[in-house]
Amino acid sequence: MVEKIYTNITIHAILLLFVSLFSKEIYSQEDENDYAAIRTVVIDAGHGGKDPGCHGSFSQEKEVCLSMALMLGRIIKDNYPNINVIYTRDTDVFIELDERAKIANRNKADLFICIHANAASPKAFGTETYVLGLHRTESQEKVAKRENAIIHLEDDGGAKYNDFDLSPDAIIARQIQLSVFLDQSINFASKLQRAFKDIGRFDRGVKQAGFLVLYKTTMPSVLIETGFLTNPNEEKFLSSEKTQRKMAQAMFSAFRKYKNELEGVEELIDDININEKNIVHENNSENDIIFRVQIETSQTKISLKSKRFKDFSIYEYKQNGIFKYTVGEFINNIKAAREYKNEMIEKGFQHSFVVAFLGEDRINLQKAIKLAEK
Repeated sequence: MVEKIYTNITIHAILLLFVSLFSKEIYSQEDENDYAAIRTVVIDAGHGGKDPGCHGSFSQEKEVCLSMALMLGRIIKDNYPNINVIYTRDTDVFIELDERAKIANRNKADLFICIHANAASPKAFGTETYVLGLHRTESQEKVAKRENAIIHLEDDGGAKYNDFDLSPDAIIARQIQLSVFLDQSINFASKLQRAFKDIGRFDRGVKQAGFLVLYKTTMPSVLIETGFLTNPNEEKFLSSEKTQRKMAQAMFSAFRKYKNELEGVEELIDDININEKNIVHENNSENDIIFRVQIETSQTKISLKSKRFKDFSIYEYKQNGIFKYTVGEFINNIKAAREYKNEMIEKGFQHSFVVAFLGEDRINLQKAIKLAEK
């Protein structure tokens, strides 16, 4: 009798434990979904099909944009399986501007990320991110006009946009209408530019312009100009699978920070699958000259998370028994490194200077400049 009671108790306990665990799993999934600020992301690879976009000597905008878009989507999915990642295109096809925005709106996206490449003089370089607004310079206006011009390749020759108002008054009205989304767009754009700067890209800033595709979306939306295909060095950078992955990883880093901020989640580096140090420093050719900006030296090791580094991504190396700390990574680009050095001085790192590496070895700066020019 006693044995039977204990058997019943044991079975009952097991059943209670199973129900408890099962209920907890269901609750956890529902709880995570209930509090998720971002459930759906739409990634828009610019141009495609009969619209190649801008081009360099050997590459086309539609190709480099698609590659980075797919890489970004995979990284988001790998780290956040519950997020619905939707591409406006995942192959080389032509998608009308109006339809790109409709895809985001139909799927009630929480974030719209549009990826492009830029064109200007051969000397132009760097990354900039746009939100909807009034252009402030002629160059910003040119970027928007070039990206909007693809409407003439649409079946109706762009007729559907004839009555579309992109006047300053209309854009201001739209900004007011979407003011909450605009604030979030600027927030995300700022994080993107910071992430690009952390991997050594020259920061051209967060800008505003009248992009049709941003005007028609009803969620936080940004358009990234990842670099200039008309610049030979930039074209090489944007056309390499390794550096495309670096750009996609930087975009994800900004995405993660933006998502965590919206959800009130504390940044825990150990909880993510991407090693930030590898984002900045991986996959360089063994012949590349890497320019960095040295901001600190110490006879004792300093934590890379020290407040004295002001949240910058830090690369540490040791030379002659001294620990040395650098920021940025500029591949064969001394000009960008020097400009970044001036920025770091303005940010309070008064003794900043440029150093150069071949592989893991620091080399003479003048020698490095000559090698980079080759």
